[in-house]
This record gives sequence, C-alpha cells and structure tokens, in this order.
Amino acid sequence: MRRSLFLWACSLLTVAACNKQDSTLAEPASPDATPAAAAPTTAALTYPDAARVDHVDTYHGVSVADPYRWLENIDSDQTQAWVKAQNEVTFGYLEDIDARDALRKRLTTLWDYERWGVPRRKGDVYFVSRNDGLQNQSVLYTMKSPTDAPKVLLDPNTLSDDGTVALSGTWPSKDGKYLAYGVSEAGSDWQTWRVRDVATGKDTGDELRSIKFAYASWTPDGKGFYYARYPEAKQGDELEQLNYDQKLYYHTLGEPQSKDVLVYERPDHKEWGFDGAVSHDGRFLIITVRLGTDPKKSIIVRDLQPPKKKKRAKAPAFVELLPDFKAAYSFIGNEGTTLLFRTNDDAPRGRIIAIDINKPGREHWQERVAQADATLRGASIIGGRLVLSYLDQARSKVSIHALSGKHERDVALPGLGTASGVLGDEERTEAYFSFTSFATPGTVYGLDVASGDVTTFKAPKVAFNPEDFVVSQVFYPSADGTKVPMFIAHKKGIKPTGDNPTYLYGYGGFNIPLTPSFSVPNLVWMEMGGVFAMPNLRGGGEFGEAWHQAGTKLEKQNVFDDFIAAAQYLIAQGWTTSEHLSIGGRSNGGLLVGATMTQRPELFAAALPGVGVMDMLRFNKFTIGWAWESDYGSPQDPKQFEALYAYSPYHNLEEGVQYPATMVYTADHDDRVLPAHSYKFAAALQHAHAGDNPVLIRIDVRAGHGAGKPTAKRIEEWADLWGFLVHTLKMDVSELPS
Repeated sequence: MRRSLFLWACSLLTVAACNKQDSTLAEPASPDATPAAAAPTTAALTYPDAARVDHVDTYHGVSVADPYRWLENIDSDQTQAWVKAQNEVTFGYLEDIDARDALRKRLTTLWDYERWGVPRRKGDVYFVSRNDGLQNQSVLYTMKSPTDAPKVLLDPNTLSDDGTVALSGTWPSKDGKYLAYGVSEAGSDWQTWRVRDVATGKDTGDELRSIKFAYASWTPDGKGFYYARYPEAKQGDELEQLNYDQKLYYHTLGEPQSKDVLVYERPDHKEWGFDGAVSHDGRFLIITVRLGTDPKKSIIVRDLQPPKKKKRAKAPAFVELLPDFKAAYSFIGNEGTTLLFRTNDDAPRGRIIAIDINKPGREHWQERVAQADATLRGASIIGGRLVLSYLDQARSKVSIHALSGKHERDVALPGLGTASGVLGDEERTEAYFSFTSFATPGTVYGLDVASGDVTTFKAPKVAFNPEDFVVSQVFYPSADGTKVPMFIAHKKGIKPTGDNPTYLYGYGGFNIPLTPSFSVPNLVWMEMGGVFAMPNLRGGGEFGEAWHQAGTKLEKQNVFDDFIAAAQYLIAQGWTTSEHLSIGGRSNGGLLVGATMTQRPELFAAALPGVGVMDMLRFNKFTIGWAWESDYGSPQDPKQFEALYAYSPYHNLEEGVQYPATMVYTADHDDRVLPAHSYKFAAALQHAHAGDNPVLIRIDVRAGHGAGKPTAKRIEEWADLWGFLVHTLKMDVSELPS
C-alpha cells in the first residue's frame, strides 16, 4: 500500500511523517481530455461514468496524480451532470430500503419536543430561544422575567419560503434595546447582518455584508458595535474564494456600512483574523488576533477612555499586550486597568491570570487560578465572581471562585454529562446553563453564583424513558500505548455478545472536545439495539493542549491509530465484530473516517464520511482551508507533505481492494469544506473498489456544511444514513417503538 511505502521511505520520521510542493500546479485538464473510465459495478449497482484525466502535480520531486481535478469546478456542466447522476443512483438504492419509513417516523416523533436555549439577560430583558419541536429553526423570544410569557422577537422560519435562510448569530446590546443578528443562505458561512429594535420588533434598516467567522461587541452606550469582515467576494466565487484580509470595523447604528470606521487591519499579515471585545465598563477594546484555527492567539488592547487633558484629538494607541502567538488567551473581564485572561501559557490544561496594562511584563503577572488536573474550557465573570467550566475525564465540572481566585464551591450537576453556555452578567448573581447527556435532552438550569443554588428553568419532555439506557466510560490502549477514553452507550440489557451492530463516531482535531450530549439520531440507533461508541481521540480538546498537539501535523496518524484501536477494543471486548461495525464522522471527522477506512478496510463493515476533508494536498486552496494548516500542516512543507500524502484519503485508495459499504455525504453549497473533497473521493472510491459492497455519495442541494438545515431535511438525511446501515448490517427495526 502507498502508505506503507511512504513509511518505509521516511523511516526516520514519525508515524504520520510527510510535506511540500516544488513546482507550480498545472492547470486542470479538461474532463474531456481522456475517455471516460469504464463504469464499475456491484451486484446491483452501476455507477455513473467519471472521466479520469491525465493530471499530475509535482510535490518536492514526487509526482502525484489527480485524475478527478475537474470535479473541483463545482458549478461546471460536467460536475453538475455527475452530481445529478450520482444522486439518482444513491436515492434509487435508498428507495429500496423499507426500513427508512420506520426510521423516518421514529425520528420525527422523537424530534418533536420543545427545546429551550440558555437565557441571556441584558438590561431588563431576557433573550431566549425556543423550538416547539419540528420548527426548522428556533425562534428568539424576549421575556420580562424568567416566569414571564415569552414574546416573539425574531422568527427565522419566516425569512424564506423553503427554510434555507438561517439565523446564524444574535448579539443584544448591553441595555437590551437592540439586537444585532446575522442570517445566512443555503448553509453558507457568509452572513448578512441586520439590527432589530427590541421594543418595536422592527428592523432599523442597518445592513452589513461580507461577514464570516465574526461576532458583534456593542459599546455600553448602545450606539454601535465592533465587528470583523472580509473584502467583498468576487461574484460567482463565494463558495471557493480564499478568505484572507479580515479587518476590524466599528458600525454606528443608523449609518450605512460604507461609513463604518476601520479600526484595525494588518495588510502585512493577510492570514490574521480579528475579534473585538469591549470590556464591561466600556474602558477597553480587546482585540484577539487569530492565525487560522491555531489556538494560540495574540492580544492587542486599545484604551477607549478619552485623555483627561483636552488637547488636539488623537486616536488612542494600540498596545500589543500579548504578541507573537505564544499561547491561547481568552479575555474574561477587567478590574480597572487589570485584565483577566484564561490561558494555557505555562499551563497546558489552563489557568487564570491577571495583567495590569500599566505593568504588562511577565514578572508582574498574577496567577488567580492555577492549573488543575481537569482541563479549563471556559471562564466568565458573573455577579463579581469567576465561574469556571472544566472537563474532567471528558465530563463537565463547574466551579465558582472569588475574583482573587479563591475557590468557593463546586456547582452540583445532575450527573455524567456536559454543562454548557453558563451565561450571566458581571453585576448580577443570576446565571443560566444547559446540561445534557446521551440519554438526557438539554435541560436549562438557573444558577445563583452567590449561594450555588441550582434550579430548573426548562426541562424538555421527550417520548422515551431515559432510564432504559446506560452509559459507561472505558479506557483502552492505542497503538503507542497511550490510554484513550471512550464512552459506550446502549439500551439496558445489551450485552457484549460479539454481534451487536455498533456505530463508532469520532472527530479528533482542532482542540474540539467530544462530550456526552443528547442526539435524536443516536437515540434511535440505540433503540434499534445498536451500540453507540465515542472515543476522545488525540487532537481534541478533552485533556488540554498537549493532547491536542499529539494529534496534529506530523502526529496526525495518532488520531487514526486511536480510532482503529477503539474498533479493535470493541471487538476484543465482545461488543461487536468487523461484520457488525460501522464508523462515522463529519468534517475533520469525515477525514478521520476516510483515512481509517483506506488504512484498514477489512476492519469495518460500513462507513459514513460526512462533509469530509479528503484531498490533503489541496485543502488549503479553497475558502478557509488555509487556516487548517495549524492542525494539518502544509503540503508546501516537505516533511508535512509526506505526512499528508501518507494518509490523504483521496490519494490512498487502491484499485482491487474491497472497501466497506460506504455512503459519502456532502452538500453542493458547502463553503467550509468544498464539496469537491467528497466528489473526488467518491469518484476515486467507485473506480478502485472491488466487491459487492455499495459505495455511494449522497449530495444535498441548496445546503451547506450543516448549519441552518431545515428539520425535515435533517430527518430525511438521518433516515437515509441509518437506513443504509440497517440494510448493510442486517438490523431489525421492529424493536423501534411505534
């Protein structure tokens, strides 16, 4: 196998070694440059023809074929015809799976429950979202008190007839009089922002565009907010154009976007991105500088307080408080000129520090809360106290401290699960958070940070009994001996008899943790007698920065080894066999599935790679892909190229190999991970695959990376995904409740 050859050639490198491109990439050959490849077949399927073109790139002296380069032109007639033909084959196959009807019915029943978001209080107004069950999107309400009847402020379900315009962010002003909100179309990351007058429920006429990966930070007077935006994308290239040169602006309420004030830019660093946060007292603008998806940040501070002596007007200076991207820093709040940050500087699992901007030298830093055994994932100032959120063995823990750092109490959580969204005001002791677990739908609780008292705000009622399910956590050895935790969830009575249908789900990247949470599709899987397994792979954020770095760049192979070892553990412990084991993941998790199924095709019966990054030599050529080099490395670096080429799913498919039954799934408007990744992988898989296992691609139209998808389309997607696995693993859906 190609991966084995690379490991032999690079025996002095780490397991995941590889890197850089020497020559300029040739222009893609026309799809008509060579005859179409013969259409491969299974016992029941004939796949659409896909031309294999004679396109070769040279990376550091290595010739790399890219026979499906033409599929990167996602709007071409040839690509659109291929998409249409693939969907005809896929949906024709799915239509013959009778279980989809029962799955669709059960998914709909369980999805139909009332869900509340975590309230945010601004001024005398509570902002809270609510979904009555099957609404495409949650509606934003206002309340005068936690017991008051909610009043509709913004219903995103009315923004379009087909449900493809989604609410992508909301930011109320400090006094609660205005709401800045963003909307996106067809699942795109691009947003249009507007402002709504809370009292009247009408928009003010403000409209801002060219926005991605940003939020609004209002000034305390409510006259405007800071935000970041990109240069306007070229018409027709919105889905593919590289995202560089983000700039920070100030928008004055009532003014057109053309009059927004440019606050900060760095044309000498086109990769830098900016978040501007105004301190609670309005004194400081804290600019967090991002370099792609790297957790390391730089902090720039601007004192917004006018000088006491009235001299000629002079713009306040920018102070590089924490330059050079040395560690992760997250602004929490301030006490006068002392700024508090959550950081992993000299603390891989996180700590709280205080820096006086008048004495910013490291020797003057104060440590308010030291690093603990658990991983610090969140911090805020509520009611004059520090409220800290930790992950302890991938399970939530919340503690309350005085601003001095002295521990006051731990918050009593309902059990093993995930607490999130601890929201409150610096001046009030009232806070709210959500708690969820595998068999516990998100319940919203109130918290008094002074007393530690926890009360139920809203508890959902879902048509199942949580007591019918059990969750355990195990630790298993990976290939190098590292102990990796994994959650295993299933119905009571399910035993490790060796033949349980099992769904192994993972992510393993970008410092993002996977923690226990409620999912209607996963519940349906367990109701059918399936085992759900979720390992906390290296590359994630469960155990701090060292755990994250152990799954990046030249160490990325650790992530795949962890996932493979999880499968081997489940088999060794009698939970399942290769004939009953399926794997799934989305985005970076789609890469995970693609890499592991190409490295160990015999280990799995079925695979569901979703919106995955599949071409590891071209990922940085589109949209925000360049930003992922912090985790993946760059194909323009020789050693990193070698590592990327060694596991790139698209490049490691081998002709004549029997791969697991596979349904790749993506969307034609995904401008996060260009759908060409999935297109090229699916075409190459269908060409290489030997045997009768179906290898399909399901392509959503007028949809993106996943955000804002209408509920009916989500239900249909999961009925298809589970239906594919039910058919492949020969599961019995008769156990599903009616």
